[in-house]
Amino acid sequence: MKAFRIICVMMLLSLTASAQQKEQKQIDWLKELSSRITINGYMQGGYAYSDQGDKTTSSFNFKRAIFWGRARITDRWSFLFMNNFALSKGVLEFWTDYRVTKNKALTVRVGQFQHPLSIESPISPTSLELIDITSQSVTLLGNGNEPLLGPNYGRDQGIMLLGDLFNDHFHYELAVMNGQGINTADGNSDKDVILKLEYRPSKEFRIVASGQKGRGHAVGTVAWNDIEVGEDYRRDRVSIGGELKIPTVLGRQSTSGGINLRSEFLAGKDGDVSSRGAYLTGSAAVGKGVDIVASADYYDRNTSVSGWQRTDLTGGLQYWFYPKCRLQVQYTHSFCGELLGKDYNRLQAQVQVAF
Repeated sequence: MKAFRIICVMMLLSLTASAQQKEQKQIDWLKELSSRITINGYMQGGYAYSDQGDKTTSSFNFKRAIFWGRARITDRWSFLFMNNFALSKGVLEFWTDYRVTKNKALTVRVGQFQHPLSIESPISPTSLELIDITSQSVTLLGNGNEPLLGPNYGRDQGIMLLGDLFNDHFHYELAVMNGQGINTADGNSDKDVILKLEYRPSKEFRIVASGQKGRGHAVGTVAWNDIEVGEDYRRDRVSIGGELKIPTVLGRQSTSGGINLRSEFLAGKDGDVSSRGAYLTGSAAVGKGVDIVASADYYDRNTSVSGWQRTDLTGGLQYWFYPKCRLQVQYTHSFCGELLGKDYNRLQAQVQVAF
């Protein structure tokens, strides 16, 4: 009987140890899973007022409700899915990438992702200073509502090679893409090639050049170009610019931690019509969580015809009331060429909440 009791106690201790080990393995598995998946999101909405001649508009708006998850499958292989619940087209990005080299020299990305044209296009709206997000030249040359192609939100489907070289002083991105925009099958058999080269002499400064060669398939018409719906047309882009971030000792919660300046020249050709633009945008911390924002932005839709130019001058403030969360107020005056109508004013306010 005594031996039987000893055996029972030993079996009980063994089962308890086994259960504890099993529980520990389960906890470790959950910990491993949670460490490899990150969830982020942000929302932006506000109010806008504008006037042009006798016409005025005044409206509250809800621009973005974006959530994305990224899974790190291995140390080299990851996957991302991003959705905008404020858009009818919904899905913004779905891609997977694999780092081929041990260092950051070569990564391959496949799926739908932000195209690498221009400095501003790949930057998140949560960091860009303007409520209108990108400059008008970046927007109309491929980052937003490009009338001939329709809304594309700076994203397209394809494959891209990217990497950092020479101790991260040099960055490159080479993409082959449909050229038709977000969630849309290619309208022709031609593919667009986009190349971006970036030189970073220091952590605070970078020089960026990008170019795109391809053919578009028109889904709409514009007044400054005679391309018809359904027509395949030459669609080329080029940009060059730089960005400077100057840290300060103020310790402010600002977009750059101090002063941020970004400027770029862009040009494009759609069919036989050439366009060009340039912008200078900056922000500076002036108080606890407070930045001043200013921008000068010029765009000429058709360089061979006078009257298609517009210049926007913007000034405003943004208050970071919590990390990644801000309140923005901005005023813009637009000087319009005669073919675009009278000059007009815009007053905008926006709240951003992000995590």
